[in-house]
This record gives sequence, C-alpha cells and structure tokens, in this order.
Amino acid sequence: MKILDNPAKETWKKQLARPTFKTKQINKIVKPILRKVKRNRDKALFKFAAEYDHVELESLFPSEIEIQAASAALSPALKEAIQVAKANIERFHMAQATPELIDEVMPGVVCRRKSVPIQKVGLYIPGGTAPLFSTVLMLGIPAVLAGCKEIVLCTPPNKEGKIHPAILYTADLVGITKLVKVGGAQAIAAMTFGTESVPQVDKIFGPGNQFVTAAKQIATKYGVAIDMPAGPSEVLVYADISANPAFVAADLLSQAEHGVDSQVILVTDSEQFAKLVIKEMDTQLEDLPRKDIAKKALANSRAVIIDKMEDAIELINFYAPEHLIISVVEEDEAVNAIYNAGSVFIGNYTPESAGDYASGTNHTLPTYGYARNYSGVSLDSFVKKITYQKISPEGLKNIGPTIEIMAENELLEAHKNAVSIRLKHLKKQKK
Repeated sequence: MKILDNPAKETWKKQLARPTFKTKQINKIVKPILRKVKRNRDKALFKFAAEYDHVELESLFPSEIEIQAASAALSPALKEAIQVAKANIERFHMAQATPELIDEVMPGVVCRRKSVPIQKVGLYIPGGTAPLFSTVLMLGIPAVLAGCKEIVLCTPPNKEGKIHPAILYTADLVGITKLVKVGGAQAIAAMTFGTESVPQVDKIFGPGNQFVTAAKQIATKYGVAIDMPAGPSEVLVYADISANPAFVAADLLSQAEHGVDSQVILVTDSEQFAKLVIKEMDTQLEDLPRKDIAKKALANSRAVIIDKMEDAIELINFYAPEHLIISVVEEDEAVNAIYNAGSVFIGNYTPESAGDYASGTNHTLPTYGYARNYSGVSLDSFVKKITYQKISPEGLKNIGPTIEIMAENELLEAHKNAVSIRLKHLKKQKK
C-alpha cells in the first residue's frame, strides 16, 4: 500500500485514480450477449449457463424441493442472523415512507404528490466468488415494502445447477417468489428484453462484476432504469491517533477482499499511524481465505498523510467514497463537513461491515465517485413520485392571468389559450 505524504491538490485525481474499466473491450463481449438474449430468449440463457456457469440446466427455476431444502441446509445461527438483519433493515426502510403531500398553494389551486410503486423490478444478486444473500435483504425488503407488483430475482447457479441455499432461504423469507437461475450480462439482458421465463422489468437493481455493470448501462438505452452506475467496491477510512490501528486495518481489508479491482484509502495526519495500520494489514492478511484477492486490491490502494483536517475533508469530498469511516477526535466537525459519500460510519466501534449486513441502512451504494450525484438504494428507489393538481373555477380566476402572461411572453399562444378559453367560459356562465 503506497504512502502519499501531503500530495498537492492538483495531483489528487491522478494519485487516487480508481482502477479503470476497459470499456470498449468489455462492451465487445457484452453487446453480443444482449443481442443473442433478445433474439433467442430462453434458448440463449440455457446456452450461456453451459458456456459461463459450466452447467446444463434442465430448468431456469429452482424447484420447490430446492427451496424447502435451503432452510435445512443453513445453520440455526445463520438463519437467526438473517432474521435479525431483516428486522433492522425492514424497520429503517419502513421509516422512510412519506405520507401523501396535499397543499392548497393559493385559493382554489390544490397540488398533491404521492409515492407510487414501480410496477416491475429486477434484482440482480451475485453468486460467483461470494454469494451475496445480504443483497437479497437490501433489495428485496424495500421492493416488498414499496409494493412493487412484480419482483424478479436473477442469480447465477453453481456447477450443480443450484442457487446457493442462503440466497434461496433469504428470498423466501423476504417474500420473493420469482427466482431465475441466470447470472452475468445475460441476466441483465433477460430482464431488459424479457424472455419466455423472465419478465421484462421497468428498473434493474443490484451489484455485479464489470460485465454486469456494462450490461446495466446498456440497458438504459432500451428504456429500462437502473439503480445507479456502479464500479468496484471501495472504502475510505479517515483516522487519527485516537483510532485503533487493528480496527482500521480490518476495515480496509474488508473491502479489499471484495475483488482485485476494489480500492481502499486511508487518510490520516500521522505517518507513524499509517505505518502501524499497514503493519496490521500485513498480519491480518495472512489469515484471510481471500488474501490473494485482497493483495491485488491493495496494489490499487493508498495511505494519504494530510496534516490539516480541512485539507483532509476536501480530499474526502473530492474522492466521494462509497463507504466512509470516520474515527477522529474531532468527530462531529468531520462528519458535518462531509457532502460526498455513499454511507458514513462514525467512531471506532462502527465497522463498515455493520452497514453491509445488519445495522439497517442499505449497502447498495454509489461507487467510482458517483456519490457526488447519486444516493444509495432506499425505499425511494422503488417508487415514483407523481404530482397532481386540481383547480376550481375560482382557482382558475386566481392563477389564470399569471399563466396567460407567462405563456404569451414565451410565444406559446396555444398554452395561453387553454386558460383564456376557460376564463371566457366562466364569464359567460356568470352572465
């Protein structure tokens, strides 16, 4: 992990550059997959399962026996943990619901706004190097709470043609009944265009590798919305000498183990502290089953020494991390100065893992600097806000002249006339 000592601001972009996607090369692979699924539908999904997942599927759906067996395959401790996480996530997301807004902005002019669920949503759950059953909770719970009419979950099968039992159990617990054994870009294609087995959806959610990410971005060209642009997972830890080096090292490694293209950043005012953290990482790394992945991710990572807090905060907001951990003495000052971050974890005893699994916040967050302009997934992600207005005859008399003058000055005479014709009608009625 390279140490940067008070780097000049003009070098931040280069010094903290995230691993880049080879977009053209990826799209050369992804676009034909989308075309084949659009053209051949289920037939293409079976073919890609054999090609990429190395399994000959008899069905794209898990059987009832598989679903029932999933619960028995999990330990009681894991099932209890999933249930606790579900309760916390459910509670926090339920609290995000907003009542219908009704306001009479002027006499006789009533405006309303209410949340309406997106009718058909697709959830992509990675199941390759790490089966992310926690993502079933993070996406499934708000989708169910929002009242989405159709929820489709796609996840890749293993070499035995089965979905990981923890994913099956969690989906059943949340109330998702449409599960499909399809992964990768082909899953995104199936939800974008629809096949005999996979319904076409209005919006696609979920993390994935660079091929899934590219497929999601291409899907937007076909009228399908996505949760957010996404890249590899990342964390930035802002810590000073009051923090525990072992805790900080563990937090950095927890993201480094996600993938070789992940990036972790340490920002601190002490080079001595940075070296203690790096030493701790070297020690902890040796005990990790995914240490080879983490080591490659650390090659993309940096420890940044910045003497002044105001400069450190500026760098953090510039970087706009997906996950931000703050463990400094002047905690409140630092937290209140942050405006670019996906999710913030405050204090020595708030590991990023808490948000990943069970605290209640959502772990589907903007990466690659998109925290500058995107929020993480929430209940709002699964609804649309529709506005309404109703104007009484008296209300039109009140607001009509304003509309007429504005329309006339924009040279939109028909807009003006839509009001004028009604006002004339009201005058005749009055006579």
